Amino acid sequence: MATGEIFSFTYETFMSNKARFALTALGMVIGTASLILVVTIGLTGQQFILSLIQGVGANLIYASYAGGAQRITAEALDELTTDDITAVREQVPAVVAASPFVTLNDRISVGNGKEQEILVLGVFPEYSQVRNLVLLAGQFFDLQDSRAHNKVGVITEKLAVKLFGTPENAVGQVIKLSGLPFTVIGVFKEGVETFGQTEVEDNTMAIPYSVSRFFLPTNTVRQIYFTVASLDEVATATAQIKRVLQSRHRAESVYNVENLTQLVSLGDKVSYILTMVLLVIAAIVLLVSGIGIMNIMLATVSARTREIGIRKAVGATNREIRLQFLSEAVLISLSGGVIGTIIGLAIPYSVHFFTPYKIPISGLSAIIAIVVCSLVGILFGTLPAIRAAQLDPVESLRYE
Repeated sequence: MATGEIFSFTYETFMSNKARFALTALGMVIGTASLILVVTIGLTGQQFILSLIQGVGANLIYASYAGGAQRITAEALDELTTDDITAVREQVPAVVAASPFVTLNDRISVGNGKEQEILVLGVFPEYSQVRNLVLLAGQFFDLQDSRAHNKVGVITEKLAVKLFGTPENAVGQVIKLSGLPFTVIGVFKEGVETFGQTEVEDNTMAIPYSVSRFFLPTNTVRQIYFTVASLDEVATATAQIKRVLQSRHRAESVYNVENLTQLVSLGDKVSYILTMVLLVIAAIVLLVSGIGIMNIMLATVSARTREIGIRKAVGATNREIRLQFLSEAVLISLSGGVIGTIIGLAIPYSVHFFTPYKIPISGLSAIIAIVVCSLVGILFGTLPAIRAAQLDPVESLRYE
């Protein structure tokens, strides 16, 4: 019997027992769809974590003064200054933007005789780029504002709503800091929700660093942010920045120069562990489905014992009998796998039409799913196929 004839006979058998085969294939549908969705969840998790980290600040590196060795003689702290920024930008080509920040605290009038505590940040115009801020209204102050010492500033969305109702209404309003009028030229928010784990609070106003110097006793800065052109350059640039800062200060002084790559690595590990756990669950589903296929094929062999005897009597070989039942098992497994693959790909793809989010889809996972389904069909269909081939034709013809 030709191979094509065997598969044709297998298809006819399948069509004559649609309900039984469909219910058996259902497990493969669920298992395959789960396998693809697991990979999709893993990719989405990695992408989501990376987007959160990038939202805090694109390729961010931050430096701060940690302290120094204890000295007997009184000596000023060896803190960072804006001159360090200039030196880093000259010696580390990967740095494309940088900004210090200093903090001031003040109270402003909010009407009805009430006052509101406000955090003031003195920053460079590049702060918006470094921290990946989102402007909701107006604009961020520029280099000209900084050089001219213009008394302008940008405020957070929550402060704008609290003081002026909407971000749009806040633009052009005046806020007095230490009795000096500052014009609000923009309203911003952070790129992602940081839950208060950054220097930006709900009631924050950012002003040019050159202006904030009038309120500070020294020219030191609390922290310096740097950003590099590519994520691949972060590790190298971090080491170079630390080397430059250390060379400009006393040997006993300690500076923390850190980046977010550890968070990226942690996010990858969490995503990997989650994917592995879900893959185990999907594998169990496929295993149960394979056992179901084996059970149904063993029952099929018993129910078709007389048919097997007749086929052997008219000349069918053990190989052809074995191939026929193995083909039926593979057809059940593969048909369920194809449907499950379509469902597994369609679910994340359809999300794009109903939400603004685009979920990554792995074509490789679909190929792997189809291959796994074929292997499950072969693996769990082999025993029933061998049992069918080993039936004695004489005893099979007598079977009722």
